Amino acid sequence: MDEPMEEEVCDSSGNVASKEEKRPKSSSILRPGSMVMMTITTEDYEQQYWPKLEGAINHLLTMTPGDYIPISYEQMYSCVYKCVCKQFSERLYKDLLEQISNHLEDLCVQLQKRYYELDSKEYVEKFNFSMNQYLQAMAGIATIFIYMNRFYIESKLKTDLQLELKKLFVTCVAEKHINNLIPILADANTKPFSVSPPVMSSIIKNLHALKPDFSAHHPQLFAKYIPNILPPSTPDDIQHYIDETAQMQRDLKTHPLYTSGDQSRKRPTEDDVQSKFV
Repeated sequence: MDEPMEEEVCDSSGNVASKEEKRPKSSSILRPGSMVMMTITTEDYEQQYWPKLEGAINHLLTMTPGDYIPISYEQMYSCVYKCVCKQFSERLYKDLLEQISNHLEDLCVQLQKRYYELDSKEYVEKFNFSMNQYLQAMAGIATIFIYMNRFYIESKLKTDLQLELKKLFVTCVAEKHINNLIPILADANTKPFSVSPPVMSSIIKNLHALKPDFSAHHPQLFAKYIPNILPPSTPDDIQHYIDETAQMQRDLKTHPLYTSGDQSRKRPTEDDVQSKFV
């Protein structure tokens, strides 16, 4: 979705040119292309535009992953578009990062309390939920601010909004909890199903996507879910992998929900056939 320019044209410097004569004022401040105002004052920004965006951002940050998003992306995009065209890009970007940083700092404190109050499994599940919640919110926020990203963050700051939002989560949350998480996950890896496989996989993959260097905390653990973490295998590693696979099969058989099926209809193996003639 590029800029919604029907009657306004905004160049990269933030100047606005009108293609038509002035129209009578409209009651909506959100409709793209309308000549509602020729300028946006600081008061307009603080009382009309930013509060709308702030509410949408807060909703995205706190909603349950997978839920319906009851906000109008078109209206929010239009707010961003007008603010950028009226040269409020720097203020808008500063306010956005400040709001998200405050949210993540609060989240970090909440997770730290959960670490001491809950058992390991519940703490891991809460961290996984919070990380997925933020990643979903990040995608929605990037969509709303795509115009600012294109004409301010990329062109002037030489970076990318999604990249900066990832860095915020890493700095404010992930780096402060990685030393709590990794020992729990490593221990759970030796106790099958103490943490559900989907949760384990989700956390490891998302942590690696946010910061690949996290794998250095426990390469063997990350290697179970991320390819090419460990050095290439050698013939000397074959026996280790055989033993590891055998242990996984033994662990699986001890799980309460494990069923082996109807063994009477199973095709005999070579060992079964040979045993009949011994």
